Amino acid sequence: QVQLVESGGGLVQAGGSLRLSCAVSMPTVSTYTMAWFRQAPGKEREFVAAMWWSSGSTRYADSVKDRFTISRDSAKTTVYLQMNSLKPEDTAVYYCAAERLMLSNIAKYYGYWGQGTQVTVSS
Repeated sequence: QVQLVESGGGLVQAGGSLRLSCAVSMPTVSTYTMAWFRQAPGKEREFVAAMWWSSGSTRYADSVKDRFTISRDSAKTTVYLQMNSLKPEDTAVYYCAAERLMLSNIAKYYGYWGQGTQVTVSS
């Protein structure tokens, strides 16, 4: 059974911080890429960040580079997204996703998804 469960979303003011968590349940996570995507109302799903679990290699969307950090805790099998200097345009539902042997920024290549957690940034 593969299950991804996001948490940590909420309402914050511009300039604030949030840390999202994705609890990962799968037999072997080490061969997977974990990623965060987001989707605002009326907009297409947007890549945020990804990490190849085994090596820790990462990639980020230009819009969040230097503000967001993806990380993982191997012991807890949990993926995090630390979000600093939040802006109103970061408002979206954030989704955790997983796919084998990729470091992709394309949503359709990911085979497993969480339910999403809402992040709202007020001005």
